[in-house]
Amino acid sequence: MGAPRRELHLNAFLMEAGHHEAAWRLPESNPRADFDLGHWIRLARLAEDAKFDSLFLADGPALTGSGAFRPPGQLEPFTLLTALSQHTSRIGLIATVSSTYNEPYNLARRLASVDHVSGGRAGWNIVTSAGADEAANFGLDDRPSHAARYERADEFLGVAKTLWDSWEVDAVVADKASGQYADPERIHAIDHVGSHFRVAGPLNVERPPQGHPLLVQAGSSEDGKNFAARHAEAIFTAHQTYERAADFYRDIKARTKAAGRDPDALLVLPGIVPFIGSTEDEAAERARRYDELRIPEYGLAQLAWNFEVDPALFELDSPLPDSILARPTLQGSQSRSDLIIDMAVRENLTVREILSRLGGGRGHFTFVGTPVQVADTIISWFEGGAADGFNIMAPGLPSELETFINSVVPILQDKGLFRREYRGATLREHYGLAVPANQFRRNG
Repeated sequence: MGAPRRELHLNAFLMEAGHHEAAWRLPESNPRADFDLGHWIRLARLAEDAKFDSLFLADGPALTGSGAFRPPGQLEPFTLLTALSQHTSRIGLIATVSSTYNEPYNLARRLASVDHVSGGRAGWNIVTSAGADEAANFGLDDRPSHAARYERADEFLGVAKTLWDSWEVDAVVADKASGQYADPERIHAIDHVGSHFRVAGPLNVERPPQGHPLLVQAGSSEDGKNFAARHAEAIFTAHQTYERAADFYRDIKARTKAAGRDPDALLVLPGIVPFIGSTEDEAAERARRYDELRIPEYGLAQLAWNFEVDPALFELDSPLPDSILARPTLQGSQSRSDLIIDMAVRENLTVREILSRLGGGRGHFTFVGTPVQVADTIISWFEGGAADGFNIMAPGLPSELETFINSVVPILQDKGLFRREYRGATLREHYGLAVPANQFRRNG
């Protein structure tokens, strides 16, 4: 018998009323979806009923924009995931949390707690926080440098992994007859002393059901890719073309192998923003409907944030300025800025056209077409060596997620690429990833 066929992985990337910046303005949208728990429960159940591997919540420790043209706030993601865990039973639950503005002990404890409460479904998207506005909320005059943030993240993750291992899986005896609750020799201090942290341990939460929560990373800079190769089990990434996605896929798998890990133990999931219609014209009309609701001032502010410049630098009907095309070194998201420049140059776009292209998914691959065309694109990237699955970034929620589930998922299932039923209970089982060995595990 041959090797089992690869299985496509689908993650529902959820964002209040939708990923498109104007989604909240649609007549059918809930403009207060960001703080409506019922909205999030409905989305989680939709994705679980469709047998998605996981759902994902982005987050950052600062207001998003000024609030003038788009909802700027969000519920704290672990609080929300804990609530969603009680209204779902199988789907994985992934949240973004910054390593720059947290401490390893508290964050390891919170993640372990979510994994326990959810029955082994927690995942952590590790970010280092690119914004100066985030630094200002933690008493800093500016954010640490790009390299310094990743250096801290590397040590942070090493401490967190050791804390999760500090309880061996059979540490709890709970023997009523003898009165022994736990075996102290199987609960370990970690006594970490490093450049950034001193942590005694052990954790005051038992080892998580998954050993470690699933570790996800989303940076595509050189530092980000090297970090992912050492630590990540899934990587969320943004690409505008199949060729760029395939190059990234080969590169990150090679880096993972060079780091001494199995390349198959790191899943690559690009984002896709699908505008779906029963015909190409209907899909295009759906995309235009969103685009007409955009506020240019919002897009300009976001573009300026990406490039760390004043919005006044840009002229709507001109190309990107030469100073931007020169690719200055940024302390924020260098990879996303490079993606925008590449797209603008490749397609000879004006700033106005760039804002339109970014409105749906902030640089993620936007596809407008029929269900068959969307499915064929997903399959070609998957089978052609550009992806192990996809982040589904519905431009409007819940409507566009429902459309994807009802029209595209059945095609993927009929082709034998996506599950019809869950075969496991944990997020690691959905992604086909093993429980990490415990570094403190004694023989015998």
